[in-house]
Amino acid sequence: VMEAVMEMDIGITETDREKVADSLSHVLADTYVLYLKTHAYHWNVTGPYFSSLHLLFEGQYNELHDAADTLAERIRALGIYAPGSYGQFAKLASINNDAVPAAMTMVRNLVNGHEALGRTLRSAFKTAEGCSDQATMDMLIGRMEASDKAAWMLRSHLEGQST
Repeated sequence: VMEAVMEMDIGITETDREKVADSLSHVLADTYVLYLKTHAYHWNVTGPYFSSLHLLFEGQYNELHDAADTLAERIRALGIYAPGSYGQFAKLASINNDAVPAAMTMVRNLVNGHEALGRTLRSAFKTAEGCSDQATMDMLIGRMEASDKAAWMLRSHLEGQST
């Protein structure tokens, strides 16, 4: 005999938990698509900046991979199933995958990706704030800091480059 699932009462209504989880699903999708893009760039970067970009991309994709796990676990802690397929991520993400461009185009694309992720994070923060979900707000602040820092580090590689 299966036992009924225990009702959740963490001080956030079911409707608000669903709203927050939906916004986090968009953050998770952007994070995962950006992870995949960064990992592919790590594998495929060439040119005079190969060594530094290969290492930079590796650090960033590892950070994004860990972030995806944290985000999915927060969605589950809210009592909602996390998206986990390429199809779901493609529908939810604001970031697109692309072919393998030249090294500095990779850097520009990743800056754009982190900026898009930052916008998604800030939108999710407003949702969490409106639903009085301080735990999600706290997590999202850390994600904003990480994404802003990643964009800055990437942007620094473009200094002196022709546009």
